Amino acid sequence: MSGPLDGVRILEFAGIGPAPFCAMLLADLGADVVRVDRDDDPAAPNEVTRRGRTSVVLDLKAPGDIAFALAAIDCADVLIEGFRPGVMERLGLGPDEALRRNSRLVYGRMTGWGQSGPLAHAAGHDLTYIALTGALAAMGPPDAPPAPPLNLVGDFGGGALYLALGIAAALYERERSGRGQVIDAAIVDGTASLMAFFNGAAASGLISLERGRNLLGGAAPNYRCYECADGRYVAVGALEPKFNAILLQRLGVDAHQEPDWATQSRTLAAVFKQRPRDEWAAMFEGTDACVAPVLALSEAPEHPHLRARGVYVEQDGVVGPAPAPRFSRTPGAVQRGAPQRGEGGREALRRWGVTLPSPAQPR
Repeated sequence: MSGPLDGVRILEFAGIGPAPFCAMLLADLGADVVRVDRDDDPAAPNEVTRRGRTSVVLDLKAPGDIAFALAAIDCADVLIEGFRPGVMERLGLGPDEALRRNSRLVYGRMTGWGQSGPLAHAAGHDLTYIALTGALAAMGPPDAPPAPPLNLVGDFGGGALYLALGIAAALYERERSGRGQVIDAAIVDGTASLMAFFNGAAASGLISLERGRNLLGGAAPNYRCYECADGRYVAVGALEPKFNAILLQRLGVDAHQEPDWATQSRTLAAVFKQRPRDEWAAMFEGTDACVAPVLALSEAPEHPHLRARGVYVEQDGVVGPAPAPRFSRTPGAVQRGAPQRGEGGREALRRWGVTLPSPAQPR
């Protein structure tokens, strides 16, 4: 193993979305992650967010397999689960039972709505979570519905990253207290936290979150995307006046003379339509105009800057992101590819000191 979390043992109960992504991040940073899979798990073997751990298949409705899971909890530093509130308790694997057995355990719970509140037991997805926090309303053009930002803002930004931060903080605190604790990581909480800058900026009148007037939401002519002659796009982020001056000078236009953002944007759009994307990218490369080509995910690994930094790595024929962030002394690494169901988990748990039941029980 390699990374600052080397030696940390994590038991992950298989789920979808933010919980496995959080486990991937921690595995990339050196944690020893064993994933508890189910026979009916539909995930593909090469799914990037499943990389870096081993797997054991358990039937969590079978008493023998529950006993095995509890034995693994006894030896774990961290537990990650992403079920609706109450599911782990009904299985006999809830935080009260887990912490009674292992008082040093950090028990990470990943949900959309949180463990409490009127919607705690309701179904939901990234889009519904970010809708309630004010984030979604600010995204997209003014003459169309709000635009879903993939599931980056909710599941992965407001969910997985906050759970990972919580786990790291709880492990640090445990070094002082000797005690574990429960982390209630809700996507609505994390997304609301991500909106902190906008809470302050909007209240101070520094920015409008109204679509069509939102400086950072694609309404400003110097902070939006433009279509090029080949149908592809460039992203313009020349927010500061000095950067915007470079942009306009290179384009050969004086959009400051236009009366409003919409007119200025039409002027710039007409200019960008005159050349293909990569010509514009070459013209602005290395300048402070803050212009970049809008690359497809398949193109990104070949960009010279990302290639020079090794931002992407190939594992089992699949290209995915390299571990982040980067550490000077204890760098992370992709420990292994995505495991097949049941691959390596029993051996890993044996190294933890888990007493394995007979082969007739957990598979």
